[in-house]
Amino acid sequence: MDIPTSANVAVLFLDLQEEIVKNSQTVTLPRLTRAAGALAKLAALHKLPSLLSAVPPGGAFLDDVLAPLGHPQASMRYQTSAFADAGLVAALAATGRKILILSGVASEIVVQRTALDALAAGYQVHVAVDACGGISPRTEDAAWRRITAAGGVTTSVTTLAGELAGDFSTQLGGATLGIMYETISG
Repeated sequence: MDIPTSANVAVLFLDLQEEIVKNSQTVTLPRLTRAAGALAKLAALHKLPSLLSAVPPGGAFLDDVLAPLGHPQASMRYQTSAFADAGLVAALAATGRKILILSGVASEIVVQRTALDALAAGYQVHVAVDACGGISPRTEDAAWRRITAAGGVTTSVTTLAGELAGDFSTQLGGATLGIMYETISG
């Protein structure tokens, strides 16, 4: 498993929509919003290709994710896995990145299914668990165990920031450190 860097990572945000995120039972909405927003800031700062996948009845995507990324359009889907969306899979393949960071709700549904499909497609998958929300602690834990048993990695936005930061004395490293502190405050 490779260490995530600015050269090998793409980020996929899943169903971080107003009508869906409010149902998270494993992380509070403010914490989920802060972590997913920090991941979006890291993606923008490090110029990581970022894709959004959503379902039609889920409402608007979180502005904390959209704003740092320049308000991209989400790819709409009707399946539990973002990898069922051929357009999204093609866009991801076009990035040339082999490490995929996932953030989304619900952990037991779209995050798990997308992670398993991405692993089967040859991607290294890292799930930022602090930027995910689940239905219950028990079922979310089962999803994490299933993903790791298939070869995926559970991680955090804080850990990813530390891996991307490099030299904290540089402008990029310092800005990354600032985002990392956002994930641990409050």
